[in-house]
Amino acid sequence: MNIVTEDPLDTTNLFARLGKRNAGSVIFHYAVVKGQAGEKASAGIRFERGGDVEGEMADIETDMRNRWHIDDILLVRRIGLLQVGDLISLVAVSSEASKDAFEACQYGLSRIRKMGSLKKTELILDRGGNHCSSR
Repeated sequence: MNIVTEDPLDTTNLFARLGKRNAGSVIFHYAVVKGQAGEKASAGIRFERGGDVEGEMADIETDMRNRWHIDDILLVRRIGLLQVGDLISLVAVSSEASKDAFEACQYGLSRIRKMGSLKKTELILDRGGNHCSSR
């Protein structure tokens, strides 16, 4: 299952949405907005659609299912303005084998971080604490 949303993520609800019927291992990875963007202080990030976000996520899910023995996959990607500490994305995998769950989750994370269908703008703080955007 894939979700693209501007809404904050409800972590309890997301765990309930992942199929675990045959799973011996469940891996969840949440990406969080950092307070640093390289050497500069960050106030957050803006993610905007620049293409078919849902289609790209479906391709990632298909690739994961083709490479590993997976019980279920849940990919969630936030768009819009996110503040420091907000959840950006979730890659969740359930599998009978922990090795498959870990490897698939790591692969999914790598792919979701590099999505070409999203435009990312870092909200950099200048020395006075004011916003100045950077791509």
